[in-house]
Amino acid sequence: MITIDPKNTSVPEVHHTMLGSIGPRPIAFASTIDKEGKINLSPFSFFNAFGANPATLVFSPSRRGRDNTTKNTFDNIKEIPEVVINVVTYSMVEQASLASTEYPKGVNEFIKAGFTAIPSEVIRPPRVKESPVQMECKVMNIIETGNMGGAGNLVICEILKIHLNEDIFDSNGSIDPHKIDLVGRLGGDFYCRASGEAVFTVEKPLQKLGIGIDQLPDKIKNSKLLTGNDLGKLGNLENLPSADDIKTFKKEFSENLSAEIKKENIVLTSKEFLAKNEVERALLLLMSYL
Repeated sequence: MITIDPKNTSVPEVHHTMLGSIGPRPIAFASTIDKEGKINLSPFSFFNAFGANPATLVFSPSRRGRDNTTKNTFDNIKEIPEVVINVVTYSMVEQASLASTEYPKGVNEFIKAGFTAIPSEVIRPPRVKESPVQMECKVMNIIETGNMGGAGNLVICEILKIHLNEDIFDSNGSIDPHKIDLVGRLGGDFYCRASGEAVFTVEKPLQKLGIGIDQLPDKIKNSKLLTGNDLGKLGNLENLPSADDIKTFKKEFSENLSAEIKKENIVLTSKEFLAKNEVERALLLLMSYL
């Protein structure tokens, strides 16, 4: 392991390490306005949601590491404590990146990056028409984590209005990750696309109490072929199979097995079941023949 002590490491190196390690990060495409009515639009990946009642977002237009100056977004919200947080999708990511250019104060990034500004309903900064989700927010608090280059400025916002494009919903009325096609920020020039094969499901252990990996038989826990993810799925089951369950399974499944079956084949077959989310069947197989 390589160990880094931020207090004894250069700010650029710490920043680079954090950006490469913490991700993918959602992007807050923030539109703000100053007291003279000049508009600014810029993306920030130090961003996330932090509550639903009240609906709360936090993003950080950090101090510049090279000269300790503050960004136009931060200066604007100090003058006019309002911001629209627009989400960034794959179809607009190049334009959003262009808007991050360090243009002088007063330059309108909507125009520079080719976006369409549309009026908000309850705040002054405009929304980005091309973004499928636009959140009008008032700034509730600003926490400055330091006064040196690279320090964060936590802008705590309450959502007042959420505007959603109807095209991003599935037939059940939920936002479809493949339709919204969000992007996330990684380190350097890297992004990731949150749709297609990159999207997968993990059953949340909310409505039931999983037995836990510790309750699995040792032969299963100690298998060199089962991964942590495999064991996590098995540990999320509510119960171990009973002796009768195993007996019934062996009777039904034995005709598919050769007399000299190897333990490795049993584990590999169970992994195929797990890949198809046939978790109970996978555990029955493992407990029947390992």
